[in-house]
Amino acid sequence: MIEVNAIKSKKDIDKMKKILKTNSMRDYLLFVMGINVGLRISDLLSLKIYDVLGKDEVSIVEGKTNKHRTFTINNTVSKAVNEYLSSLNNYEVTDYLFKSRKGGNKAISRVQAWQVLSDSAKLVGIKEAIGTHTLRKTFGYWSYKQGIDITLLQRIFNHSTPAVTLRYIGITKEDITNVYNNLNL
Repeated sequence: MIEVNAIKSKKDIDKMKKILKTNSMRDYLLFVMGINVGLRISDLLSLKIYDVLGKDEVSIVEGKTNKHRTFTINNTVSKAVNEYLSSLNNYEVTDYLFKSRKGGNKAISRVQAWQVLSDSAKLVGIKEAIGTHTLRKTFGYWSYKQGIDITLLQRIFNHSTPAVTLRYIGITKEDITNVYNNLNL
């Protein structure tokens, strides 16, 4: 399996949003929600419209861990949900949020989600491997960069130690060296 990383450039995130929004509001929402809530792709794809419609907070049972998880829908995600639903001709609240266009009430597959993200990243010019796990890692990386305590992220991700979480979100020796080089008090 290819190791994927967080998207560490705000410009690349903005370019991804622009390309995805132009091509598909569903795919745009997948990206925006993924980088803002930090769920695994399997948990994102299992969401139904009623899970998020008009809600500020969503509670789920994670597929991998079978643990309860609650996350907040921030303004960015709320706006993306509303834009997406407004773009649909019609929908049922029982439809999957990331519904497949192949008919029936099925969510897109993990492979399809990967393809959308990978293709968009190539268009943006991102050279690193991008996958569905990139969404979750990007959430963690930018949360950490904004000052969120690593032990809180460890808890969100259900990791065993802070060191595992730091490695997972891609904090490198170079990042740590930059702290010292840029401090200069």
